[in-house]
Parts: sequence; structure tokens; C-alpha cells
Amino acid sequence: MAEFVINTDVVTTEPRVEVTVSPNNPIALGRQRFRLIVTDTAGNRSAADEVIVIVADQENPTAVLRAPRITPFGRSFDLDGSASFDVGGGKVAQYIWTYLGPERIG
Repeated sequence: MAEFVINTDVVTTEPRVEVTVSPNNPIALGRQRFRLIVTDTAGNRSAADEVIVIVADQENPTAVLRAPRITPFGRSFDLDGSASFDVGGGKVAQYIWTYLGPERIG
């Protein structure tokens, strides 16, 4: 495990490394470049190899709909979706409201 910081080398003796991501060490959405250079026991350095990793928001947002449980006949009321959220790094950008008609019982 390693916390990567832009343009700061992480040196290991192992051929694999986990890129540790946390709230204190996030990696932004989008195309991120990583580079590897290896050295041998004689101190010779390889040419650099680079890869692009796309950090993408692949989590669906969560809709949270709040409404009064009972409302007087003939009166307007509010539906509230403000508690909806997206844990995948995005923001809720649109609310799509649909009236589905009476509840079907049985």
C-alpha cells in the first residue's frame, strides 16, 4: 500500500503496489497518469513506462424521497428529494418526478 502524491516517487522492492485512496488522499475523477522505472542490482535504470488509469464515477446515485404521509384533500403538498446523494464522486444534477397514480392493493 502506498499513498501517491503527484510527482513524488514511491520506491518499493516488490513488483506490485496498491494505490491507497482515502478521504485524506483522494485521486480525482478523470484520466490519471502513472509511471514506472525499474533499476537492476547493478544500478542500471530502465526507460520509463507510463499508463493511463481512468478514475470514473461508476456508482449509481441514491434517491431519497420525502413526503407527508397524510395531506388534506384538495391541498397542495411538497415532495422533497434534497437528501438524495451520490457516493461515487458525482453530484445529483437532475430530479425526475413521476406521479404513478393510486396504490394498487393485492
